[in-house]
Amino acid sequence: MAMDYSQLPLGKHTAYGDQYDASLLVAVPRSHTRDFWHDNTALPFNGIDNWTGYEVSWLDNKGKPQVACLLLAYNAMTTNIVESKSLKLYLNSFNQTRFATPEQVATIISRDVEKIVAGAVSVELQCTPFPDRLAIKPWQDPCIDHLDIAIEQYCVDAQLLQCDSSLFTEQTLVSHLLRSNCPVTGQPDWASVRIHYHGCKITEESLLRYICSYRLHQGFHEQCIERMFCDIWLQCRPEKLSIEGRFTRRGGLDINPFRASHTDMHPTHARQLRQ
Repeated sequence: MAMDYSQLPLGKHTAYGDQYDASLLVAVPRSHTRDFWHDNTALPFNGIDNWTGYEVSWLDNKGKPQVACLLLAYNAMTTNIVESKSLKLYLNSFNQTRFATPEQVATIISRDVEKIVAGAVSVELQCTPFPDRLAIKPWQDPCIDHLDIAIEQYCVDAQLLQCDSSLFTEQTLVSHLLRSNCPVTGQPDWASVRIHYHGCKITEESLLRYICSYRLHQGFHEQCIERMFCDIWLQCRPEKLSIEGRFTRRGGLDINPFRASHTDMHPTHARQLRQ
C-alpha cells in the first residue's frame, strides 16, 4: 500500500520550537517502504538502523548550554521508522530546556523514540570534544568505483546483476557512488555502500551498474538498502550477505542502515569521509 507522505514534515515550512516537545516525532510504518518484497516468505534479513546526530544541545540546571553528538540505534524489525525531519525538529526542541544531566536527556530521547518506532532504542550521548567513536575511518576494502564502464540505465533493475556460477568466493566490495532521492522532497541522498557476501562471484562491473541505477530512484535510506539486499539475495543467491549504507548527513543527522542474512554479521560503524 502506497503511503500518503503529504502529512510528513519533510518539504514544508516549519516553525522551530525551542522547548522540549515529544509530539514533534512522526512515525513512518516500515510496511509502506517494503513493497518491493513480493515473496510470500519472511524478509531475508535482520539488521539495525544507526543514526548520528551532530547538532544536539540543551541547557543545564544553571542555564549553561550543553552540546553532544547523539548515537541512536534501533532494530530493523521495529514496526516503524522515525521520520528524519521530525527527529531534527524534536532534537531542536531541547535547545532552551533545562535538564539536570546528559543521562536525563538520553533517557528521555530513548523513551520518546521507542514509542514512535514501537521497539527498543539505544541512545548514547557523546559529550567529549572529539569522541573516538565518531572518528573518520574510511573502509579499506576494495572499491569498484574505478571501473571504466558505460552506464545507460538509471532505473533500478535486479537483472543488471550478473554472477559467475563457476567461481565461489567470499568478498567485500565498496562503492561511494550511491545516490538516491527523498520520496517526499525529491532532494538527492548520497551514500557509501559496503557489500560483503559468500557465494558465486558477483561481476564487479554489473554490481557497479546496479548501484548507479539508484541515481533517479525515490526511496528512504532504509528502503534503498533493503531493496539492494533483496535484489542481490534473489538474483545472485549468496549463502551469506550483508550491506551497510553510510549516508551523508542532512539537517545534522546521518542514517546508516545495516542489513544482514545472519546474526553473526555486524556493521563496521565506520564513519566515512563525506559524513
